[in-house]
Amino acid sequence: MPEQTPVIATHNGNFHADDVFAVAALKHIFSSIELIRTRDLDVIAKADMVLDVGGIYDAGTNRFDHHQKGGAGARENGIPFSSFGLVWQKYGVEICGGNEEIASSLDKNLVSAIDAIDCGHVEGVQTGISLSQTISMFNPTWQEESDFDARFDEAVAFASRILTRFIAAASGGVNAKAIVADAIKKAADPRVIVLEQYTPWKTTVLRLSKEALFMVYPSQTGQWRIQTVPVELGSFEDRKKLPAPWAGLSDKELQDVTGLDDAMFCHNGLFIAGCASFESTMKMAEMALDN
Repeated sequence: MPEQTPVIATHNGNFHADDVFAVAALKHIFSSIELIRTRDLDVIAKADMVLDVGGIYDAGTNRFDHHQKGGAGARENGIPFSSFGLVWQKYGVEICGGNEEIASSLDKNLVSAIDAIDCGHVEGVQTGISLSQTISMFNPTWQEESDFDARFDEAVAFASRILTRFIAAASGGVNAKAIVADAIKKAADPRVIVLEQYTPWKTTVLRLSKEALFMVYPSQTGQWRIQTVPVELGSFEDRKKLPAPWAGLSDKELQDVTGLDDAMFCHNGLFIAGCASFESTMKMAEMALDN
């Protein structure tokens, strides 16, 4: 991108997550922008970039609207593009420092979800509070002064922070894959995978190892943990639980049951336990395998 201050136009009045996040995304690659919120077609035509207004999608000229007849296309999974998704298609990899895997992860876990809601590509009644609803709540209510532009700026600042954290999380996940894959290869027993430092492991373990039952890793406070491997991502069912007699015990009670003098706790759900030392945690793993 050339070093300049682009004029970015989007619609005024009520705003949604797609136009807010589209602006937030562009602020990640431009050191400064001039934002104009308007529906004046003459002003829109003169802008360097146009988001969510104007009736045109043309990535080559930085026109990113999806409200025109026929929309602006859809992903292979059927989720249509909103202005955020259109901007991400062109600039997502750049925003993610040139890493296509991180950009793809963001599209899957953040961008496409916002696009789907904005385009009405959802099933049934939405329950709970979504990120899109949270952004919409930045709009003034009927009881408040209608300073939409100021509230839009607040929403963009919030979205920018969310986007930064999504990128950081995706980057951590991508970088962790090689570390976890190496730990799987080096495991003395393929059922117990040891990590020298905690890294996100579930996706990689479930993809690469059908044998892994327990993960052993250091906690941020220096003690060690043993955690069960779920049957699938997001599941509360595990390939193998920790021994039932350990459930809900801590300190002396757990030490008496396990015979480990530095045993600290075992969750009542039997999916995680811990000791002060690595050696004792590995003994926990041995007991859990024999259980």
